[in-house]
Amino acid sequence: MGYSMGEHSSKKHCVQCLLREMDQEAYMENLYDYIERLDETIKANKTLYEERLAICKTCHYLENGMCRACGCFVELRAAIHTNKCSYNQW
Repeated sequence: MGYSMGEHSSKKHCVQCLLREMDQEAYMENLYDYIERLDETIKANKTLYEERLAICKTCHYLENGMCRACGCFVELRAAIHTNKCSYNQW
């Protein structure tokens, strides 16, 4: 597996692993670390991000953090300000 030291952390993150090779906790840490490190020029502001997630939480397609309709990870899609919901919910 390919491990990389995070810029702001002493924790190791697997950068060349499939999801099935990672435990759920490591996966979630990597996802949130990735969102946190997004370039500020593409990142949605906190208010927009939370508004989008609130809409997703009411959607019947949401299951375990993924949209069953399009397959996206909703927290990642919502984090980028130019992204749109595939089903025009936001």
